[in-house]
Amino acid sequence: MQKNKKPIQDADSIAIDGLLFVAGDDELLPRFLALTGIQAEQIREAAKERGFMAGVLQFLLAHEPSLLKFCEHSGHAPESVDIAASSLLGGEERNLYST
Repeated sequence: MQKNKKPIQDADSIAIDGLLFVAGDDELLPRFLALTGIQAEQIREAAKERGFMAGVLQFLLAHEPSLLKFCEHSGHAPESVDIAASSLLGGEERNLYST
């Protein structure tokens, strides 16, 4: 039996939304770069790694005002962001949109 890949795809989509949000925010991007030690020109290559994308979501999760701003902008629920980060780190795949 083949495992459903939708939760991982959803996690990837949420992470991409998170990266685009951080990269487009004049306050968050410098803080993200400083905390990760990555240079802006390295983001595109780093984004190919699931661990990096999970880190983007963890960055948002670590600061509630940023998380809520991202969720308002993207339409993702905060719980979905948490589940997506866990999934990208190899955690248990759960339905990202369950109640």
